[in-house]
Amino acid sequence: MTQTKDRPRTTVGWHVEMEFEEDEHRTRAAALVRLPDGSEMRAHGYASRHPSDANQPRVGEEVAGGRALNELAMRLLTKAHDEIDDASGRTSHALR
Repeated sequence: MTQTKDRPRTTVGWHVEMEFEEDEHRTRAAALVRLPDGSEMRAHGYASRHPSDANQPRVGEEVAGGRALNELAMRLLTKAHDEIDDASGRTSHALR
């Protein structure tokens, strides 16, 4: 724990793993985040290459990876929203 002038500050890290499966026309991305509370969240994203497009695997990874991370972000927001509701005993506004 790092101390600031009047309040303690804790540094927390998250570990995100990305994995890709590719063929000539499709890319599949799987994202996994491990949270400090011991939970894990997974999400997937896909990209398809149009037959007239050049074969650029990196671009497919970026699209599929971005989609997987976007899904993961939405799952994290939902988890946080549910935890806020549980702690407060009331229904809060959705986090988006």
